[in-house]
Amino acid sequence: MRGAVLALLLAAAAVAPLSGQAAKPADAAIVPFRINVPDAVLRDLKDRLARTRFPDQLQNVGWDYGTDPAYLKPLVEYWRDTFDWRAQERKLNQFDQFTTTIDGLQIHFIHQKSKVPNAMPLVLTHGWPGSIYEFNKIIGPLTDPVAHGGKAGDAFNVVAISLPGFGFSGHPTERGYNPQKMAGIIAKLMARLGYTKYGVQGGDWGGIISRIIALDDAAHVAGLHLNFCTTPAPAGVANPLEGVPEAEVTLMNETNARMEQERAYQQIQGTKPQTLGVGLSDSPAGLASWIVEKFHAWCDCGDNIESRFSKDDLLTNITIYWATGTAASSTRIYYENRVAPPVPGRVTVPTACALFPKEITTPPRKWVEARYNLVRWTPMPRGGHFAALEQPELLVTDVREFFRTLR
Repeated sequence: MRGAVLALLLAAAAVAPLSGQAAKPADAAIVPFRINVPDAVLRDLKDRLARTRFPDQLQNVGWDYGTDPAYLKPLVEYWRDTFDWRAQERKLNQFDQFTTTIDGLQIHFIHQKSKVPNAMPLVLTHGWPGSIYEFNKIIGPLTDPVAHGGKAGDAFNVVAISLPGFGFSGHPTERGYNPQKMAGIIAKLMARLGYTKYGVQGGDWGGIISRIIALDDAAHVAGLHLNFCTTPAPAGVANPLEGVPEAEVTLMNETNARMEQERAYQQIQGTKPQTLGVGLSDSPAGLASWIVEKFHAWCDCGDNIESRFSKDDLLTNITIYWATGTAASSTRIYYENRVAPPVPGRVTVPTACALFPKEITTPPRKWVEARYNLVRWTPMPRGGHFAALEQPELLVTDVREFFRTLR
């Protein structure tokens, strides 16, 4: 079904090239795109949701064993009876979207240009279990800062890509789509769009991929902004904690202790993503349970996930996975990353780290400085893993202030 769904989506979106656009070879064409999930897919979704078989639950355990059915059941009911995908589709279709083929794979992306002349190009890259929907709250403030309390000089031309195997991009059919290959695709996309100097911003896999872009395409990267500042302890150091402030050690230890209960998904997705993909591709409730548990565990929202994400936020992101059939293809990045050789090197382009306190990794500044040319370090007062969706104002402010020095 997934192949037919994507074929329908792409066929509906395949319209003539933009007026005035020079003719290009078929593989280099940039084609306008609009999201239009077929009605049959939405009907099938509602039918499957109506036939959900929920597991039992222990008494008084909440989310300790995983997604709490007491939360999931009303969410599934809302998805089935109330959630308006077409309204969310219209919201996403307010952004200028395109597809192009790079290395034989169709890539979907938002390319929202600012009205401000000479706005700085900025590529935004998401991770799992996110999507381009994560950026819906920050694209406006980044492209039109004056309308959102900023200055015209802070304007960006935003490029937000759906990673290969995610959302409305194509599915790789061969091994090897690891973060370095994806970084190469993004660099090629920015060159195809005519950008010779651009900024890079990323979280989750987007943070890992953005680091590699800054390494492999350094000549064209003006600066690197991360809200996922992952790094190992510096190599060859007898005591890597020497000189690290106590508060940073405490935060790192607390994060590591919390994540000891949260890493099982990495092992599954990094070794047997196809096995998992059968269940997630067949059961929308199962897909929702798998994804919403991460939003609950990785946000700075205590036990109240909807204090930061509305049901519509959660379900729009999940529906993108369901409608495009990307439950399996998106998780393969964990396998590909596990079997790929590490990408060595220290990033020399100016780098900023926005460190949100409930992120899933919170390394000390000294460790980050060993791996990056760190020029900005912002410990955030609140927020977790999905910064663009959870704390958009904090993230936008930090992005603006960092790139202001690099224009």
